[in-house]
Amino acid sequence: MSDKKDRELIPSNGGIINDLALRIKLIFRLLGDRRISPFLKLLPIGSALYFIIPDLAIGPLDDVAVVWLGTYLFVELCPPEIVQEHLAALSDSSLPGQWRDADVPQDDVIEGEFWEKKD
Repeated sequence: MSDKKDRELIPSNGGIINDLALRIKLIFRLLGDRRISPFLKLLPIGSALYFIIPDLAIGPLDDVAVVWLGTYLFVELCPPEIVQEHLAALSDSSLPGQWRDADVPQDDVIEGEFWEKKD
């Protein structure tokens, strides 16, 4: 019973939608990484193609299950250090660099008037 209490049913970093968006961003980053095998990249691409191409099975649930399985296996079969590297980059909400005010010289400001044309 304590195992159920230890598991979190609701993700702690913002909810299910945020986790889904993070997972999609992670998959796209891993697809663009040259260190990942091209054959491994066929998993999410193939499952997306399966979702697009109509099949003879009844209902969309089997299509969703194939897409979920393909993307899950893709992330699980990728090297863990690369996945952690991309997850760390995605979870870092700050942008690199320092804040500074815009340096706008006053000589470059052009004064003008706005007129609305009425017919």
